[in-house]
Amino acid sequence: MRRPKPRQSLTRKKRRLQEAEEIELLDSWIEAMKPASGTNPLAVTPPPPSAPAGRLPGAGGGFSPYAGCKLFSQLPISRRTKDGLARKYTEMSEIQRASLPHSLCGRDILGAAKTGSGKTLAFIIPVIEKLYKARWGPEDGVGSIIISPTKELAGQLFEELKTVGKYHTLSAGLLVGGRKDVDAEKQRVNTLNILVCTPGRLLQHMDETPNFDCSQLQVLVLDEADRILDHGFREQVDAIISQIPRVRQTLLFSATQTKSVKDLARVSLKDPEYISVHAESVTATPERLKQLAMIVPLEQKLNMLWSFIRRHLKSKILVFLSSCKQVKFVYEAFKKLRPGIPLKCLHGRMKHDVRMAIYLEFCQSTSVLFSTDVASRGLDFPAVDWVVQVDCPEDIPTYIHRVGRTARFTSDGRSVLFLTPSEKEMLKKLQSAEPKIPILSREPRKEKLEQISARLSSLLVQYPEMQQLAKRAFVTYLKSVHLQKDKEVFDVTKLPLEEFAASLGLAITPKIRFINQKKKGQKVLVEAVHEQEDGIDDSYKVANRKPQSSVKLNEEPEEDDILLPKKTIIDEEGNRDAEPGTRVLKKKKLKINVHRPVGTRLKYDEEGNIMPPLAAAIAGPESGNAVLRTDKGDRHPSLRL
Repeated sequence: MRRPKPRQSLTRKKRRLQEAEEIELLDSWIEAMKPASGTNPLAVTPPPPSAPAGRLPGAGGGFSPYAGCKLFSQLPISRRTKDGLARKYTEMSEIQRASLPHSLCGRDILGAAKTGSGKTLAFIIPVIEKLYKARWGPEDGVGSIIISPTKELAGQLFEELKTVGKYHTLSAGLLVGGRKDVDAEKQRVNTLNILVCTPGRLLQHMDETPNFDCSQLQVLVLDEADRILDHGFREQVDAIISQIPRVRQTLLFSATQTKSVKDLARVSLKDPEYISVHAESVTATPERLKQLAMIVPLEQKLNMLWSFIRRHLKSKILVFLSSCKQVKFVYEAFKKLRPGIPLKCLHGRMKHDVRMAIYLEFCQSTSVLFSTDVASRGLDFPAVDWVVQVDCPEDIPTYIHRVGRTARFTSDGRSVLFLTPSEKEMLKKLQSAEPKIPILSREPRKEKLEQISARLSSLLVQYPEMQQLAKRAFVTYLKSVHLQKDKEVFDVTKLPLEEFAASLGLAITPKIRFINQKKKGQKVLVEAVHEQEDGIDDSYKVANRKPQSSVKLNEEPEEDDILLPKKTIIDEEGNRDAEPGTRVLKKKKLKINVHRPVGTRLKYDEEGNIMPPLAAAIAGPESGNAVLRTDKGDRHPSLRL
């Protein structure tokens, strides 16, 4: 008698048959109703919500159209994907409606949409569906790579991928820098089907992981493509592209669209669909976003920021500053001043786990987050009430990405930009941008300002470590201004350095070396150094100060010496008029000879070396060192041997 097959085996076999039937249906549906290349699905009249989806009943055996539909349930995607989407999403956004009909057909996509418009699902769904229909498994290796410019954005994409793909059997992994489990990643990376990663970490595995294989790659995704394709990631991206197959589907998404032939050729895009759902939009920023700009003197910025926070204690506020050192100083100073609302900080020098923990805490609570531009791209902070830009953005795209952290999807939001009097040109550029940026200029209410400079000075006296933070914040801000390319907006020579230092609580303005430029006959105090590129942040390193004794005379100190050492003044003959207080005189040490009897007279040659007793006796009294003679009458050297 034959033994019955286990129930589990029958269930597995039945499930595989159902999957095969579903895949065949989806392929037929997509092929039969795919939109023509170059068409805009948004121009198609959407079917009613109650319309049947899939194979239509009747003798014709046709399929329902999916170009132009508004509901995820009307798309030709698997049941498992629809179940994952149903937990959070039912209706598609414009970028999803415009791109999914083309990407599900296997076409390359170059998409652009405003921040907070739902670009993430526009590429996660095609990735999952492509591998599902190919019956991808662990033995097939890496099938898709999703590249993000920052660790935080990569982590957010990974969480979204887990939500949508919850009911699929595909494996996925998060590969970002700053994590210590590289060896564990190397052991498992070849068994993962989808990799969500930053460029540096992916390239590290390509170079170091044995048998790392991407030869079967099906889909490549570049999120925030404009950032990934710029100079900061150019070498890494070129190295990655050279190690993956050219025959693949490529999806590029960003808030700003690039049509550079060089960029498109680098990633091997072939006949891409150009999708820019907001290309004809009146504004470049979300419609529900109210934007203000204020002309605030540099020395009043912290007073203005403190006063703003004190007036919005029940709001979730995201504050942007130029450098890590500024973020650390403002966070530590305001935390000690206690404004009455929880404070947090986020910057690129933090470990990845710490940054993600802070990101999640800020998402779940009403607080103030001080951050560099590491938080300006892609991160989805729910219910942010205000975006405050204390420092001027480097260009218009950076401004758009910053303010895009609020007013996401259908939410309302507000932003305020602080500009110094020398940065008024940026306001003109924003107001004349195309598409328009509806930003209004408003005068600050000086009577409402709370002055905190005196309190900061007290903090610096009470906490010595705060004084170092203040100095570094001062240095890195000036350096960030000097390194900007747009000199119409950023001119470090127009900044009131002494007043700015005093506003940070510093009693003495730190002196900073600068290239040999002059400001009305005076040397400028800031030095240009090469910008540190880490690919994920806009922070600047402050080099360690060298000892004064190591600075060579008549020679400029090295570029990484930020703080000025005291100069040594030398006259034309080489005599020192002033010596540094820390100068150490080098003298030859005299060795004590324990074998020489006490009272032995020593003689020295012209170079100051001790002469052997026999040589001293032969040389006679005239050849000795006259400086050591006790009196002129002592002409008879007495040697005690």
